[in-house]
Amino acid sequence: MAQLENFGRIRLSRHFFMREMLYSEVASVLGIRNVPDNPALAIEVGKALCVTLLEPLHAAFGHVTVRSAFRSTALHERGGNFVNIDGSDWNRARHTWDRLDAKGNKGATVSVVIPWFVDYLRERPDMSWKAMAWWIHDHLDYSEVTFFHNRNPLFEYAAFNIRWHEIERRRWIKSTVHGVLTGRRNPGHVSRDHASEYPGFPKLER
Repeated sequence: MAQLENFGRIRLSRHFFMREMLYSEVASVLGIRNVPDNPALAIEVGKALCVTLLEPLHAAFGHVTVRSAFRSTALHERGGNFVNIDGSDWNRARHTWDRLDAKGNKGATVSVVIPWFVDYLRERPDMSWKAMAWWIHDHLDYSEVTFFHNRNPLFEYAAFNIRWHEIERRRWIKSTVHGVLTGRRNPGHVSRDHASEYPGFPKLER
């Protein structure tokens, strides 16, 4: 227990700690152990994820709420029978931080909500998930981003997954409803100049 407590206190970056990356409602309800089998790898990729993606988001928009981050293999194998959780193999180097992908590469995914963006969508009903998508595309070295549909109109498309990967960059940004916005099949979106798509967004000070 003391080791797990100390593990949760590990600081991944200026504003993010390991403890918030380990929490899972599904794991808590089902009594599943949601801690990495390879703590060193989880820490390494967690730091890369936070420094490369979450800290810039925090710098631009303020608080970033972590909805779901690390998921153990046990959580995927059992939790998938109860809720919509993608399989263990798919999530290696995604939500399962302590497993390499099929090519032996490292990666990590986190699901977040940014309160600033929730308020933005409430105040700007003419805008959608695409505003944040294009901002991310223009500013961050992401690997994959997926925006989720939510029936609550105040949170429409405000939640999204964002992935860091050591090799693969800018694979796609997509919506679970509307499909791919940008990616390898959309070569016209390679540029990083879409400021007209996200009016009123803050600048990212590096």
